[in-house]
Amino acid sequence: MRIYEGSPRQDFEEVFRSIGAFLDRRNMRDVLLLEVPDGYVVQGLVTTQGGSGAWSESVGSIVKETLTYLDEDIAKFMEEAMKRRGTGEPPGAAQAGAHERALRVIGRWMDEQRPRDVFLFEQDGAYVVRLLTSGQGAAHHVLAEFTAEDVDGLVARGPSLRARTGSTTPVSGG
Repeated sequence: MRIYEGSPRQDFEEVFRSIGAFLDRRNMRDVLLLEVPDGYVVQGLVTTQGGSGAWSESVGSIVKETLTYLDEDIAKFMEEAMKRRGTGEPPGAAQAGAHERALRVIGRWMDEQRPRDVFLFEQDGAYVVRLLTSGQGAAHHVLAEFTAEDVDGLVARGPSLRARTGSTTPVSGG
């Protein structure tokens, strides 16, 4: 991510957590997230509000929505998320939605991989990630899959990871 170039660590954990919170607020599902040079393109399915017509129209319809987030948008999302978490409410998994929890722990894993480029898609709570990484002068893609059970396990291990690293930012939940 360009906004983190020169930083001691790539902070995909916080970036993806912030994007995940937005996805949860939009009730987006079957998400595709693609890193581009100046931010991210996010695409997913959302249910539109129904009209006042026939019964089938009042239920709403599912549409594909495509959004582009520039680095400045992501920075704003992160600031808003930190303010929301800094309200003094007790942290807990109930505050964070499914995408926020999942993308946070996947982002933490990605930080350890130090990727140069990210492609992620989600379907039914499972995530597939393709990372472009560098090593020994060559770049190559790495694929990883996180089932819903894998994500739950990573979230559950959050407290032990914080104790080991001394982090004050929780890995799971709010």
